[in-house]
Amino acid sequence: MSASFRKSLGADHGPEGCVIIGEVAQAHDGSLGTAHAFIDAIANSGADAVKFQTHIARAESTPAEPWRVRFSPQDVSRYEYWKRMEFSEEQWRGLRVHAEERGLLFLSSPFSVEAVDLLERVGVRAWKVASGEIGNPVLFDRIAATSRPVIVSTGMSPLGEVDQAVERIRARGLPLAVLQCTSAYPCPPEKVGITLIPFFRERYGCAVGLSDHSGTIYPGLAAAVLGADIVEVHVTLSREAFGPDVPASLTTTELRQLVDGVRFTEHMMHTAPDKDALARDTAPLRDLFTKSVVALVDLPAGTTLRAEHLAAKKPGNGIPASRLAALVGARLARDVRADQLLADADLLTGTGS
Repeated sequence: MSASFRKSLGADHGPEGCVIIGEVAQAHDGSLGTAHAFIDAIANSGADAVKFQTHIARAESTPAEPWRVRFSPQDVSRYEYWKRMEFSEEQWRGLRVHAEERGLLFLSSPFSVEAVDLLERVGVRAWKVASGEIGNPVLFDRIAATSRPVIVSTGMSPLGEVDQAVERIRARGLPLAVLQCTSAYPCPPEKVGITLIPFFRERYGCAVGLSDHSGTIYPGLAAAVLGADIVEVHVTLSREAFGPDVPASLTTTELRQLVDGVRFTEHMMHTAPDKDALARDTAPLRDLFTKSVVALVDLPAGTTLRAEHLAAKKPGNGIPASRLAALVGARLARDVRADQLLADADLLTGTGS
């Protein structure tokens, strides 16, 4: 199921590889050049996909829409802010081409039917449906008509609403992924909901993952341990950058750490070495790290060994320390010096089992 979803995206990390998405959202602040810079930075981090948001103010909003966070000194309303975030169809196509040239899957969340139409013409690998749009059947139906894979975010949705969205997508037979998400910016650890990843997998039997707003790499790493198929994180070029999502974002350096950590985790999780084989591989180290039985003082031949004559010290290429107790009562066949590693040849035959 999960492998087939990855295949439907065209991701290239094999049947077990988690798809890592760098979310730009509005971090470009309306600058086309900055949007292209994000593509390069996310590609350089080793992520699999870049995701934007496609807003068409007149199609999705009204001038009365309130601010989530009043952060912009240049936009008199949130409606005007959405207008400033708009790119032309030609500009969106340029972003898609750039992303594909850099080996990234190009994604963008539509927030209106008009945005779906635009992105369908531009070309996206899949639809990422924001949680605020889950209850929008008109948008869902338009997305479903494209027959592309659908990634559903659950950030603000109760379980019943997620159930309905899943059924609506399944009715069209589309590849589906459900992401645990909590719409808090930044999201505290107790609200990340990492344990919902296996819950969603069992409930829906589809690809699952995490859309994380914690601003740290830790939830993404934990999601990889849980076998997430997708990990999505917001990205910023700098902690000093402008915008409301910066506290909930990873820097591109942190994104590189997340990518490396996820790939390291996957390699660990999908490899099952034999413990005895590992011991054989590390056998040359045993002499360095283990200990042997040594004499604590000079002892003449014929001495009957007592506990106070013996100790365990490195290196481990003499009689193993595990035999120390058994040597008590044995007799020496020859003189030994203090700190000399004892060997079986030092003992009279039939003693020191």
